[in-house]
Amino acid sequence: MFWYETMLRIRRFEEKAGQLYGMQKIRGFCHLYIGQEAVAAGTITALKHEDPIITAYRDHGLAIARGTSCNAAMAELYGKATGCSKGKGGSMHFFDKDNYFFGGHGIVGAQIGLGAGIAFAEKYKGTDNVCICFFGDGAARQGMLHETFNLAMMWKLPVIFVCENNFYAMGTSVERSSNVTEIYRLGEAYDMPSKSVDGMKCETVHDAVAEAAERARKGDGPTFLEIKTYRYKGHSMSDPQKYRTKEEVEEYKQKDPIETTLSTILKKKYATEAEIEAINERIQKEVDDCVTFAEESPYPDASELYTDNYVQSDYPFIID
Repeated sequence: MFWYETMLRIRRFEEKAGQLYGMQKIRGFCHLYIGQEAVAAGTITALKHEDPIITAYRDHGLAIARGTSCNAAMAELYGKATGCSKGKGGSMHFFDKDNYFFGGHGIVGAQIGLGAGIAFAEKYKGTDNVCICFFGDGAARQGMLHETFNLAMMWKLPVIFVCENNFYAMGTSVERSSNVTEIYRLGEAYDMPSKSVDGMKCETVHDAVAEAAERARKGDGPTFLEIKTYRYKGHSMSDPQKYRTKEEVEEYKQKDPIETTLSTILKKKYATEAEIEAINERIQKEVDDCVTFAEESPYPDASELYTDNYVQSDYPFIID
């Protein structure tokens, strides 16, 4: 039931965010996770809460799955002080220390090196935590990936690299931008255990991440998972989506992870129709309430411009 509830919460939140963006309540960039929910839901059940997560700018879904409240998420989209990044990060820069969610990063591929750095810190401190580092298929063409893969294998870092391959880097298909279209094979050049995973099913995602996490906790080093998924919406809210056909999108909607999970739940009688309806109503209210919370929250004070920039509280080179 966790998978269904988590995916539905993400879906309803993202649908509402898209609607509010159209009403100009949310400004700036906004990248929706609709269609990719099984990746987030399946990942979370395969990890400990203390395992750090880091990702790119399509970050709402993973943050919410990890435990960031819809209130804090929506307030951040509104740029309000009650947001998970105090209203200063916006859509692309969610951050939630309490839930070990380390962003939300706007520079394509930069989080790959940061993810390895977090894993290095965990190993240095002697924990058994595993960092899971997400990036898109476009970031797989960045030099950062190759430098990081090399060091991660040399130092046997406890990190799981995940390429959420939704087949389009913005509007450019994998076939048009990479000689290697089976992206998981990039890890093989470094003798890194690598595999392709069906990202439209929570079950396959969970099993793959759990196996990789067990390997990392034993000290055997990183794993690279290419999780094949699909986004039903554009790259961002400004994307006209002229690079793919409506028929292609509809084909993937037939594999919708929320619908297939619901079908399994009802077929195996894990829940009744009435229980499912109660879940639907509760989550819809949660999303409706988070909009009210965001609307009523204050904007950050102007003084916040100078906070959270440096660890040193009296850093001398900030001029008011």
